[in-house]
Amino acid sequence: MDFGMWEELGQSQRLPPPASKDIVKNLKEKEISSSDDKCPVCLKIHSLGEVVKVLPCNHSFHSACILPWLEKTNSCPLCRHQLPTDDEDYEAYRKDSLRAKQREDDIETLHNSMFS
Repeated sequence: MDFGMWEELGQSQRLPPPASKDIVKNLKEKEISSSDDKCPVCLKIHSLGEVVKVLPCNHSFHSACILPWLEKTNSCPLCRHQLPTDDEDYEAYRKDSLRAKQREDDIETLHNSMFS
């Protein structure tokens, strides 16, 4: 797959691949100790003692809410933090995109330091 091709065609709204099966299988779980929290997907208030899945960004969800989501795409539904995928092409594209963004930031910093 060529993920950069879709951006060049103006179709960057395509969803990334699903989250890695290993990452999903090994998501942290926590027991709810305060009934103030609610699942951001279904908006139901968590019950005391209920066990929820916690993403690396520390957002927590019911298993029944987050697992189907992560089978479709690799990001947190709240903050869009991306989890690794099993798609090597997408991971290479993502690394290249991050490097390009870092280069742009470095050039802007250099420019600002020279002309400010």
